[in-house]
Amino acid sequence: MTRAFRRWLPTLVFLAVIGLLVPGLAAAQYRQFSGKVDNKGKDGLIVDNRQGDKLKFMTGDYTKVEGEKASLDAVQRGDWVTVDWKLMDKPRKAYTIKVLPPKEGEE
Repeated sequence: MTRAFRRWLPTLVFLAVIGLLVPGLAAAQYRQFSGKVDNKGKDGLIVDNRQGDKLKFMTGDYTKVEGEKASLDAVQRGDWVTVDWKLMDKPRKAYTIKVLPPKEGEE
């Protein structure tokens, strides 16, 4: 190995490791919350997971709706949903709302 290569090797290894870790750290910031839509307003919705937790999520142009319904306007109180949001957002923003099929016995 040349002297220049040995001098730059630790830096190259460090950059390679950072390149592998950074995407994983960014993805770790996303969270999911599942439950029933408890309330829906013009600027957001409240989701109740039926375990004592209710979270409010802001909605907007950044919100994508998937699953049983195709638009944010179609999402109603009582729908079962999974919301993707970022831990760092204050207030919480719903980036993806996946509308799930109704639970059995709750049509």
